[in-house]
Amino acid sequence: RRRHQRAHHRPGRVAEAHRHRRVQGHRGRRRLKTVGVFDSGVGGLSVLRALLAELPGTRFVYAADSAYAPYGERTAQDVSQRTERITALLRERHGIDALVVACNTATAHAINELRQHHPDLPIVGVEPALKPAAALSRNGHIGVLATRGTLGSARVAALRDRLVEASPRPLHFSFQPCDGLAGAIERHDLPTIQNLSERYVQELQQADAAIDTVVLGCTHYPFVQDQLAALCGADVTLVDTGVAVARRTREVLATLPATSQSNTVNGAPLLLSSGPPEALAQAAQRWLGLGVSASPLFD
Repeated sequence: RRRHQRAHHRPGRVAEAHRHRRVQGHRGRRRLKTVGVFDSGVGGLSVLRALLAELPGTRFVYAADSAYAPYGERTAQDVSQRTERITALLRERHGIDALVVACNTATAHAINELRQHHPDLPIVGVEPALKPAAALSRNGHIGVLATRGTLGSARVAALRDRLVEASPRPLHFSFQPCDGLAGAIERHDLPTIQNLSERYVQELQQADAAIDTVVLGCTHYPFVQDQLAALCGADVTLVDTGVAVARRTREVLATLPATSQSNTVNGAPLLLSSGPPEALAQAAQRWLGLGVSASPLFD
């Protein structure tokens, strides 16, 4: 049987749980924590899906910079500038208590600078799950599917080198840039998704036929996990980071002081996009079962 690192969440269940569960013991007395979730586009909805399941008593503001997606094909400077602008907006207009950078490329290129500029804001990033994959792999041969920007970052290279150096057994990482795949998922372009998935999995297997574990190193990719799993084969384990990020966010929120403001509205996430808002709303409906509208990120 095909194995997966994270359990699949049914969209309807996620939406239903978020509508009906409340923070116990705080009705009418404490403000719900507000978490900003930011990605270059709709891919971060895979992280939001895990966050909704892990933290139902939390208010989420999801910002998709779809007008500039995908970040993996932009310069590091561009990514840093966009990340800073959107973080400032989420703080000023939406009063977020914490931020999840649900984009591997933004984490790789911008999170250190972001933490320097916002030392009072807890920030959780995502990065390709190389460490969990190394632990799961039976033979130490690991493939990584990600954007070119993520794979070319110093942060990911340093993570790989640390794992190889510290491992008691040989580890072999094969990096496969997936140009265009995140964009195709963003557009919900099914023929292109299939063609690119076939191409990149084939190239990865040609690079190392012994790969038994594949990291989904872009938050867009979990939404095509079934296609990728079928192409990789039943003996290959796929790993993504959504659940781990959600658990880390729970830990971070637990350290924040309680507030006394009266705001216990626990509705659906607020969805914002720098691109066509209706495209984000459709993606949230398709993948998360959220029947909500989206609004422009910038006025």
